[in-house]
Amino acid sequence: MLRPKKVKYRKKQRGRRKGKALRGSRVNFGQYGLKALEPALISERQIEAARVAVTRYMKRGGKVWIRIFPDHPVTKQPAETRMGKGKGSVEFYAAVVKPGRIILELEGLDEANARVAMKRAGAKMPIKCKFVERGKYT
Repeated sequence: MLRPKKVKYRKKQRGRRKGKALRGSRVNFGQYGLKALEPALISERQIEAARVAVTRYMKRGGKVWIRIFPDHPVTKQPAETRMGKGKGSVEFYAAVVKPGRIILELEGLDEANARVAMKRAGAKMPIKCKFVERGKYT
């Protein structure tokens, strides 16, 4: 699964996911893309599940680009732990996604099959997503 090899700080503050995505909001590599419509933290497992869903549907028929990377550490305290005693340990890494961000791109399929593949990938995401084409932005 995706995760950073090296980080400057082991634990990060949660932050806020307000506003729209400025960078990564256009389809740059492939012909079709999956665009996020809501803000969220998308875990490394969810990204991998979406990638597997798309590649299995395509049957090695095209190319897939993952446009997000999980570099945000998410910490959790153990269950039934009293308050205090500091911040919990890192449980997993997640990608911070804002509305308008392109999550996946693909090429090498016709539009009908690309729509089905992206719908399957969107089903693995914890947010609403939209199918977009290169050059057509609404």
